[in-house]
Amino acid sequence: MSIRSCALESRAFAALKNVYDHREEAAARWRAQGKKVVAELGCDVPDELVIAAGMLPVRVYADPEKPLDETNKYLEYAFDPTVRAQFEKIVDGTYHSQADYLAISNSTDVIIRVFLYLRELKRVEPDKPVPPLAFIDWLFTRHRLHQTRDEFVIGLFKRQLEEWAGREITDEQVRAAGRVCNENRRALREMARLRHGREVRISGSEALVIIGAGLFMEKDAHTALVRQVTEDAKNWPVLTGPRVFYTGANQEDTALYDKIEAAGMVVVGEDTDWGDRHYDRDYNPDYPVIRGVVDRYLLREYSAKKATAAQRVAALDREVDAAGARGVIFYTNQYDEVATWDMPGQRRSLSARGISHITFGRMQWPVDKNEGLDEKLAGFAAEMKGGVQ
Repeated sequence: MSIRSCALESRAFAALKNVYDHREEAAARWRAQGKKVVAELGCDVPDELVIAAGMLPVRVYADPEKPLDETNKYLEYAFDPTVRAQFEKIVDGTYHSQADYLAISNSTDVIIRVFLYLRELKRVEPDKPVPPLAFIDWLFTRHRLHQTRDEFVIGLFKRQLEEWAGREITDEQVRAAGRVCNENRRALREMARLRHGREVRISGSEALVIIGAGLFMEKDAHTALVRQVTEDAKNWPVLTGPRVFYTGANQEDTALYDKIEAAGMVVVGEDTDWGDRHYDRDYNPDYPVIRGVVDRYLLREYSAKKATAAQRVAALDREVDAAGARGVIFYTNQYDEVATWDMPGQRRSLSARGISHITFGRMQWPVDKNEGLDEKLAGFAAEMKGGVQ
């Protein structure tokens, strides 16, 4: 299925796809105006503070076509392959030429290791073209003591941004940025109703483009385009086929979803940070500004690697039901073992509730390297339809 012609005929969707396909262009225009760009590694760097500092947040992503010449000098092979590819662009100077600074959040254990490698690399090879770094050392356990510590940590990050910006970041600037981000999240939630509702009019691959473009452009401009796409999509044909929910490795492009859709299934939701989870929970402007930031990022829906197995089981059940999915696709990359810890309990719960599921583990990256994937997806689709392939 991939991207349908009805979507490409929408000017707003075409504009978002252009950003999605050419991810450096918005940042290049921003820097050409003398403004600064912050590249973000990890999904828990507060956009609100970056925007309040007058900077453009952009997400670090992997390039499957780039040789890993620099990465192979420093990183073991036992790293998630997408992280190795992200590391290459940081160390070979790609992000040094595209961004002014690099903010890293400890969203996963492997990202913490990447930060430690980069910090040491800057110490022993100071001429290496790695942008100036900031590290956000969140505690993701939800207790008052830990929330207090996180407020201290985010206060440190705010001071680092002030140093980079050369000015103070006022409370009103943070609240204004929070309103901008909240409007963007609301627009994305309105779009998502056309994925989760009784009639599905936006495919999973189309949703990835709509959501993902916002990781590389100004939020106000993205919000306007998302709202226009949502209006356009109300007239798009209804999608039919088994409704599935995706969980596992972040998908930074649409290649896997294209294969799922080519097998006849409809991806109605996901719990990944390049999908539905990106716009979960708003910033609360009634709180003190730092507390509002901590509340937004700390109390989002539970993700893999930041919750107990029981919490993840309950979270997946909630999200599958909310999306109206009748099947779940589990998919993890090679060396991404942590994400698999929750899966036995999740699969048991799904089976008990009559939800079909299939697991793809230790997968190669990029997706096209996996032989037999298309056939297995087609078989799962046939099983969900109650027939035989």
